[in-house]
Amino acid sequence: MSAHEPDPATDHEDERVRERAQLLPEEQAAGSSDPEQQAHSILQESDERAAQAETEADTGAEPIERQNNTGPL
Repeated sequence: MSAHEPDPATDHEDERVRERAQLLPEEQAAGSSDPEQQAHSILQESDERAAQAETEADTGAEPIERQNNTGPL
């Protein structure tokens, strides 16, 4: 790929961030000083959790994250 051709992976990531940076009503109510940075962080954490879940499924390992169900039944 030449320096003048767009990188499809970067373009896709930029599009994901732009789309996620459009705040939901509850996010708008809470406010955000930098919606694009917030979107980037949210998407990065989501991708990491998805990759971890795939690894666990492939290896048969127990999930690392567990839901805490200590509340009333």
